[in-house]
Amino acid sequence: MCRIVIDCDPGIDDSLALLLALNSPELSVAAITTVSGNVPAHMGAANTGKVLKRMGRLDIPVYVGEPVPLKRAYVDAMDTHGSDGMGESFFEEADIPYQEMGAVEYLETLLEQEEISILALGPMTNLARLARKRPDLLKNIREIISMGGSFKSHGNCSPVAEYNYWCDPEAASVCFEAFGAAGKKIHMVGLDVTRKIVLTPNLLEYICRLDPDTGEWIRRLTGFYMDFHWKQEGIIGCVINDPLAAAYFVKRSLCSGFDCYTAVETEGICAGQSVADAMNIWKKPANSHVLTETDCKAFMYFFLSRILRKPDGGRYEEEELKLLEVLV
Repeated sequence: MCRIVIDCDPGIDDSLALLLALNSPELSVAAITTVSGNVPAHMGAANTGKVLKRMGRLDIPVYVGEPVPLKRAYVDAMDTHGSDGMGESFFEEADIPYQEMGAVEYLETLLEQEEISILALGPMTNLARLARKRPDLLKNIREIISMGGSFKSHGNCSPVAEYNYWCDPEAASVCFEAFGAAGKKIHMVGLDVTRKIVLTPNLLEYICRLDPDTGEWIRRLTGFYMDFHWKQEGIIGCVINDPLAAAYFVKRSLCSGFDCYTAVETEGICAGQSVADAMNIWKKPANSHVLTETDCKAFMYFFLSRILRKPDGGRYEEEELKLLEVLV
């Protein structure tokens, strides 16, 4: 079992990723930290509480992280995720005691005591603050998987930039440099692979047929998101980025890619662009593993077999989900 911290900004797809991670016995979630991204860090913590309440996991501590990016003015993504950050579902608030310690201080304290892995689903502001304050502790981060960036796919908030890196490009740049200096590679789960993971109305209806309770929760969560994707990109359905990062953490065969040196631009119209040196032009040591291919069908089998429950409470085996062969 892998002990992890999930650093996130819930967020619709973050909520689905939390649902998947908490249904994966391979993962032991030590804590969830929040950062300002899709929504402000405090709202993200409240939304995390809503997911934990649904999962019956209010035992997992939640630490509120950095309220603003390192240098830039903060720009949220509530036009994409709704005024509550959860698709204007307005799920009931969870009465959870937020930790007095901030996310960066918590990570520092934890890493002084043990090795941990990090699943980063939002801007990397918390991790950049940690890297600048205590670079010596990065050796105790077993691995870091970041949902963010893009190799060849176009951006989703500028022509070249994915939102998490665009929101705080300085933080992303700091993290790639600092983790590289510590001999680590950031696994970059970017738009090249996440854009291929689309929750369609047919898939959602299938989910609702198999597990009405979970299905209706997801329907409420993603309706706003589906409307946004239709207006913005002409997609019938919605791209669910973060669950792929969580799934990849557990099952590496879902994606493939290559090692290289990656830098993140911090200025001008290309701010937030992740520049992956695939041809080794710069002759610098690799600081990233950039994902370029994913098996969409295998992901959906994995995702549904983890999050859905039969009427008797049991899990669906992948062989019981064969309708996915025609739905994906």
